[in-house]
Amino acid sequence: MSILKSLKDSLLTHADPAKAAFLPKVFQSYPGGYGEGDEFIGVTVPNQRKVAKKYYKDISLADAGELLRDPVHEHRLTALFILVLKYEKAKSEAERQAIVDLYLDSVAHINNWDLVDSSAAQILGAHLAGRDRSLLHEFARSGDLWRQRIAIIATLHFIRDGQFDVTLRIAALLLDHRHDLIHKAVGWMLREVGNRDFTAEYAFLREHYRRMPRTMLRYAIEKFPEDLRQRFLKGLE
Repeated sequence: MSILKSLKDSLLTHADPAKAAFLPKVFQSYPGGYGEGDEFIGVTVPNQRKVAKKYYKDISLADAGELLRDPVHEHRLTALFILVLKYEKAKSEAERQAIVDLYLDSVAHINNWDLVDSSAAQILGAHLAGRDRSLLHEFARSGDLWRQRIAIIATLHFIRDGQFDVTLRIAALLLDHRHDLIHKAVGWMLREVGNRDFTAEYAFLREHYRRMPRTMLRYAIEKFPEDLRQRFLKGLE
């Protein structure tokens, strides 16, 4: 039995038909949804992480790439958990670069919010730390929903290092985006900036909040003192 077949069989032991029937609503895989066409077998994230931890050392990048192209959503997410583990444990720059190359070659399959959020900062953000970050600006300007979400979520790695400039620049690029998945992502990253540097987030909001979609603003100010939060919501700040 191939390692890929063994991995998929391991996931199937955790499959829940009731969950598989429910998940298409969560990830909008119905016709016309942003995740249209996705298939589900009903495996929880903790169980996917267990399987990824069991197999990541032995599975090849080629097999991980094949798993990442699979129509089953849990297969793709497990593949990303594997790539994150491989990147974190890589012993050479060549190994890390190969993982990033596979990630970038597979962006078309990183096509739902959980797939992005589980990998963008851990792989792409980590790799671009100390490097040129113009790729994230290209992604932000791409017009592709998932590349744009990758662009802003990848900056979480920089935020955790106390670097906010790229996050704020990309947030400004996405202020007029029409999709709520971008509104939520940008608002979340602005909140993460504020958790570390309130002044930096506040200055950005003072300049831009009247342009921001309501959901983006609500996410960004979620942890503000209630009186200040209300001033932003009422346009009084």
